[in-house]
Amino acid sequence: MRILSAVLCAAPMLLSAQVTPERPPPPLTPAVLEAAARQIVASVAYPTFITTDAKGHPQARTVQPMAPDSSWAVWFATNPRTRKVAEIARHPHVVLHYFDPVTQSYVALVGRARVVRDRATKDAHWNPTWSTFYPDRDTSVVLVVVQAERLEIVSAKLGVEGDKATWRPPTLAVRRSRPRQ
Repeated sequence: MRILSAVLCAAPMLLSAQVTPERPPPPLTPAVLEAAARQIVASVAYPTFITTDAKGHPQARTVQPMAPDSSWAVWFATNPRTRKVAEIARHPHVVLHYFDPVTQSYVALVGRARVVRDRATKDAHWNPTWSTFYPDRDTSVVLVVVQAERLEIVSAKLGVEGDKATWRPPTLAVRRSRPRQ
């Protein structure tokens, strides 16, 4: 864990300079990919959350999540009566898509979602800005936690580009661990 923390602290310095012909991109190591992903995610306040409905059709909506934790678990609040809650129960495979229009960069966080209803967990992962929308934490809100399984990252500015022929983005497998309750 100390090594990961050191790499994550140092890796943004590797990415801070824009890629130019005189300054080629760094090698796409897992540390560089993770640092790029964290930088892009931090620049996006409202990513798109994508689920699958009962007919197998994708459903997209904007959410306001917390920043990902060290294992790429992402938490956000929602009304317990929304379609996304039923869709997660039926099919937990989801995508959180972060797009930064300024840098034309994106991260697709591919993983599994879980709905959390207990008050202690809600309190532990609460963003105070949500209180305006959810005044009663016991009945008006549930939390959704998305645990990433892999990340797809693209950012020409940071030197993280897809395959020239197929445009397949660089990916980073995320270690599987259950987010803390």
